Amino acid sequence: MREWDPRSASAAEVDSLVETVNAVLAADLPEDPPWRDVQVREYLAETMPGERRITWVAEDDRLPEGAGKIFAHVNILLLGDIGVLEVVVRPELRRRGLGRQLVAMAVRRAYLEGFSSIGVEAIGGTPAIPFYESLGFEREYVETRSVLNLDSVDWLTLGGMASGISSGYRVEYHPGGPPDHLLDAYAQAKAEAQRDDDDLDLAPRSSDPQRLRESLETLHRRGLSPYIVLAIHEATGAVAGLTEVVVPAQHPERADQYDTIVVREHRGYGIDRAIKARMLFELRAAEPTLRQVQTWNAQHNESMLKVNAELGYQSDRDWFEYIADVTQLVQRFELS
Repeated sequence: MREWDPRSASAAEVDSLVETVNAVLAADLPEDPPWRDVQVREYLAETMPGERRITWVAEDDRLPEGAGKIFAHVNILLLGDIGVLEVVVRPELRRRGLGRQLVAMAVRRAYLEGFSSIGVEAIGGTPAIPFYESLGFEREYVETRSVLNLDSVDWLTLGGMASGISSGYRVEYHPGGPPDHLLDAYAQAKAEAQRDDDDLDLAPRSSDPQRLRESLETLHRRGLSPYIVLAIHEATGAVAGLTEVVVPAQHPERADQYDTIVVREHRGYGIDRAIKARMLFELRAAEPTLRQVQTWNAQHNESMLKVNAELGYQSDRDWFEYIADVTQLVQRFELS
């Protein structure tokens, strides 16, 4: 095992890592599309200003360094006051202590860096659940993933949804991100959503105009193409609602829904349904290889779950967010 920098890694190593990721997907999420070796190096290396991602790999030590055959990896994203783990171990090598050793390396680095908490996402129905719970991680948050198959969409009905917004609002489409003149209003809408949110924030999120601009630039560098649809309140020019979808170069057949927000004072006017429906039309035109869109919602967010069901999303499985105290984890690893 060794610390690994994707910026200087060989092409064989990156290719081997993609093979390992796809082996894990085939075992744990067999309906998900496999990754392509497209901008994977950038996906792993690029972070927001002030954030760092540190990676370790387990490889075949019979081969010279750089020759490939990465069997497992762990990375920790250090952001704010929390470290966020991601662990990948080939299915045939699980239950041999490999994942535990990799987590221990990341935990010790987080401890040395002065971080007090570590969070991780775990997919329901996979070995990740008992693995993290055995290490002392505690479940903090649950959300449900839903998937929409574009070939099953009733586009005529969807057109009615897209035009079903109340008068006094207009819907705008902005591939790549909102224009500069809307960035402040966009940031204000995002800030309200963060105040209402109660999850662990295990991914970088921004509600400051400059940080939003940096976030969009980081997405592009990582090979992630953002698409934005906004609802504008015509009387004030405020962003009343927004929805964001990102299409990764690594699996362009399936897009990821990011935030969908309707500002509190503008709720009840059909904005959420209209902007999400409009987004699907724009994606169909902009991304001809796209086949599915996946989204995650808190189980208590009944209004958004209802909108997603009307659009044709089907519930897939639960995703869990766990958190652990870094000092307690270090002590656990040292005693075991």
